[in-house]
Amino acid sequence: MSFIDGLTKESQIADIGCGTGGQTMVLGKQAPGSITGIDLFPRFIELFNQNALEAGLTERVKGLVGTMENLPFEEEELDLIWSEGAIYNIGFKRGLEEWRKFIKPGGYIAVTEAVWFTEKQPEEISTFWQAYPEIDTIPVKVTQMQAAGYLPVAAFILPKDCWTDHFFKPQVTAQELFLKKYRGNSTAEDLIAYLKHEAVLYDKYGDFYGYTFFIGKKI
Repeated sequence: MSFIDGLTKESQIADIGCGTGGQTMVLGKQAPGSITGIDLFPRFIELFNQNALEAGLTERVKGLVGTMENLPFEEEELDLIWSEGAIYNIGFKRGLEEWRKFIKPGGYIAVTEAVWFTEKQPEEISTFWQAYPEIDTIPVKVTQMQAAGYLPVAAFILPKDCWTDHFFKPQVTAQELFLKKYRGNSTAEDLIAYLKHEAVLYDKYGDFYGYTFFIGKKI
């Protein structure tokens, strides 16, 4: 939050692709203003609002069911758009371009995106990531942000444990329960095999890629 200035209790913030709101509740405790979380799945929003209640943030934080392609905001309504681990659903470049109209002049966008840390990568991990063709290096992403009409303010690599401890490890129990529920279902088994393979590859090649936070100011 040290890279984002000018927020007050009157500020309007949106967390796009908020999920159940784990990061939103942290944001709500660190940033003044009102926060609206947007997610496609009603169950996630139900849990989001329950989490806001338990965190004592219901006066400032609320969740709504919605899509990234059709956000429920007026033009230049928002002081900050926040999106952690979600902009890939619409695409980094497209998200920056389409969401810009909702941000006030001088407002901010803060998003995380998977990137390459090196210009060249081992063939095995490069082939795996062909499923997400937008993955690229940090300089390319910064250039895309600038071209979309933002002043690049910061770009910093998130620690590995953001992926290992907060993504892969929590999946282990969920995967076991999922396989138990859908025992004998080849589609379910293939999905879990893919997720386990992804974790193995990150353990092997985590020095070549990861998530980076990009912060831009609308100009």
